[in-house]
Amino acid sequence: MLHTLRHGRATSAPPLLIVHGLFGSARNWTAIARHLARDREVVAVNMRNHGASPWFDTNGYADMAADLAEVIGDVPHDVLGHSMGGKAAMVLALTEPARLRRLIVADIAPVAYTHTQSHLIEAMRRVDLSTVTRRSDAAAQLGDVPDDGTRAFLLQSLDVKARRWTLNLDALEREMPEIVGFPEIDGRFDGPALFLSGGASNYVRPEHRDRIKALFPEARFAKIPGAGHWLHAEKPREFEATVAAYLDA
Repeated sequence: MLHTLRHGRATSAPPLLIVHGLFGSARNWTAIARHLARDREVVAVNMRNHGASPWFDTNGYADMAADLAEVIGDVPHDVLGHSMGGKAAMVLALTEPARLRRLIVADIAPVAYTHTQSHLIEAMRRVDLSTVTRRSDAAAQLGDVPDDGTRAFLLQSLDVKARRWTLNLDALEREMPEIVGFPEIDGRFDGPALFLSGGASNYVRPEHRDRIKALFPEARFAKIPGAGHWLHAEKPREFEATVAAYLDA
C-alpha cells in the first residue's frame, strides 16, 4: 500500500485523492491539500519509488494505477494528478472508471513526450552524500542543475539525517521511457474531466485535444495565466481556487 497523508475528515463530499509527479511527494502538496480539505477528506499519496512508499523494480502506469485503486478502495474519489501523477490518474480513470467521480489532470496529456528527466537523476547521483550534513551542502553539489526552483524541489527528497535520497533512482532511471510515454488503452472515461494547464507551459498543446477528447469525451480545458508546468507551486491560490470551483460544480 502506498504511504499517504490525510487531511480533513470524511463528509458528504467525495474524498479527493492527490497524485504528485515525478520526484515529487505527498508533502509537496500539504498547503493545497489543507485548503481543499475544508469540506472533504483529502488524501495525498507518495507514489511507488517515492518518499515513504514501497520501492519496486517497475514504475509503469498500469502498476501506478493499480496502486491508486488500492488506496481508493470501494468509495469513489475525485482524483487530481499532476504530470506523471496525472498520467497515472488518467490510466486509472480509463481502466477502472467506477473508482472516480471527477478527474482533474494538471499540465499533462495522454501522449508520449520526447523529453527525459534522467539528467536530474544523474545530478542527484553525483552528490557525495557522505559529506552532507545540511541541505545547503547538497545544494552546492547540484550546481549543474541551473534552475534554483528545480534544485529546491529535488532537495525535498533528500533525507539529510540518513544521508540518502528518498527516491529509487535506479528504478526511475530504468523506467524513464515508461514514465515519459503513455500506454495504449482502449478504455474511455465518460465522467467529468478537467485538463488544467499552465498558460506558459507547452505540455498540453492544441494538437493533443483530439486525443484527450477521444479518451475523455466530457473533458473541459482551462489555463492559469503566467504559470508553467509547476502551476500548483507557481500560482497556488489560483490553482486551488480553480480546483475547488470545479469540484463543487
